[in-house]
Amino acid sequence: MTSSLLGRIDDRTARVVIVGQGYVGLPVAMRASEVGFPVTGYEVDPRRVTALREGRSFVEDVSAERLGHALQNGYTVTDASADLVGFDVAIISVPTPLRDGVPDLSYVESAVQTLAEVIQRGALVVLESTTYPGTTEELVRPLLEASGLVAGQDFFLGYSPERIDPGNPRWTFENTPKVVSGIDAESCRAVEAFYGALVEKVVPVATPAEAELVKLLENTFRHVNIALVNELAMFAEDLGVDIWSAIDAASSKPFGYMRFTPGPGVGGHCLPVDPSYLSWRVRRRSGHAFRFVELANDVNEHMPDYVVTRVTALLNRNVRPVKGTRILLLGLAYKAGTSDWRESPSLMVADRLSALGASLTACDPHIPVVQRQGLPFEFVEFDAAALEACDLAILLVDHPEFEPELICRHAPLVFDTKGGLRGQLLNGEIL
Repeated sequence: MTSSLLGRIDDRTARVVIVGQGYVGLPVAMRASEVGFPVTGYEVDPRRVTALREGRSFVEDVSAERLGHALQNGYTVTDASADLVGFDVAIISVPTPLRDGVPDLSYVESAVQTLAEVIQRGALVVLESTTYPGTTEELVRPLLEASGLVAGQDFFLGYSPERIDPGNPRWTFENTPKVVSGIDAESCRAVEAFYGALVEKVVPVATPAEAELVKLLENTFRHVNIALVNELAMFAEDLGVDIWSAIDAASSKPFGYMRFTPGPGVGGHCLPVDPSYLSWRVRRRSGHAFRFVELANDVNEHMPDYVVTRVTALLNRNVRPVKGTRILLLGLAYKAGTSDWRESPSLMVADRLSALGASLTACDPHIPVVQRQGLPFEFVEFDAAALEACDLAILLVDHPEFEPELICRHAPLVFDTKGGLRGQLLNGEIL
C-alpha cells in the first residue's frame, strides 16, 4: 500500500486536496501545485471560493500572479465535498480557535467528517491545524475510521504543524524545516515523502502527539518571552530606564540570549491561542496549572490597557483630555508586513480609547478596503495631511510604509509602542 502511494507522490500524479484555503492552506496549495501535483482546494466560505476562482488572492503571501499560475496549471477550488472523491493526499488546514478559554475543534471535526465520506484505501490524511497533543490519535483517527477503513491498515494518517510566518520574506513555506509524523512507520514515510516534495527539509518525529507539542512549544516560548519584555518595559518606565537601549545592549551577547521586544500586546492566529491549548490540555490531563502560560496570558492581555494608560498620561501632560482628542492609529494588523488582524492588540487599544471618547482614525496600507467594513472609525491614507490633522498619532504596528521621518515631522504628538521612532522622536514618548 505504501509503495503505491509513494510512487504516485514521486511522479506527482497523487491527487492532493487541501481542506481550508486561508493563511495556512492556500500557501500549501500553491506550493503543491508548483511542484506538479493536481491540487484541489476545499473551502466552505463561498466568498473565498469565488475570489480564488477569479484569481483574487486574499492572502498577502500569495500574489495574484502566483495564484494565476496555479489556476493555469490545474489548481481548482470548490465548496462541494463530492469534488474530493478519489483524493490520494488530504491536508487539513482549518482554524482551531478558543471559545471561552476552551479549544474549539469543530472546524477540524467538520473537515475530517467530510473526508471520511470520500476517503479511499491507500490515501493519506495529514492534520496541520494547531492543536493539543493527542488530537490526531484521539479525535481525527476515530472520525476517519467511521468510514469503515482502519488507520495504518487501510489508510495513512499523520500530523505536521504549520510554520507559516506571514510577511516574512526570508523564511517561507519552502525553506522552513517541516516537522512531520505518522501514527506508525508507514504513515510517517508517506507524510515525509509528500512534504519532502514541497520543502527543502523535513524533520521526522516519533509520534503525532510529539509533533503536536512542537508547535505549542514554539509559540509558548515566544509568548512567555514577549510577556517578559512587556513586563520589563513597564518596570523600566517606573525606574526611569530606557528598555530599548537595554535590549540593544543585551542583544550584543552572542550566546545565551535571544532578542524579544515589547509592544502593545500579541495577536494573530497563534500567540493568543496556542499556549492556552497547551495549558488547557495540561490542566485536563494532570490537574495542574501551567503557570508560565497563565502568567504570560495575564501580562500580554493587559498590554493594551497599559498603552491606553500611558497615552492618557501623555495627553494629560500636554493639557488634553482623551475625550474629543483626534487620535490616529498607525497599524491595525497584528504584525508588520501583513494584513492579518485576527486578535490584534491594535483593535483592543482602539476599543478602549473609543470608550473614553477619543475621536479615532486609522491607517493600515496592508488591510484591503473590503475588510474595513463595520469598523467604528474612518481609514485614511498615510501622508503628511493625515498626520497633521490628528492631535496624537500612535504607532501600533511597524509597517515599513510608516516612514519615521514623516511621522516625527508632521504629527503634533506621538506615542510609539514599537520603538520604531527611537532617535528621531522629538514630541512624544516611546513605550
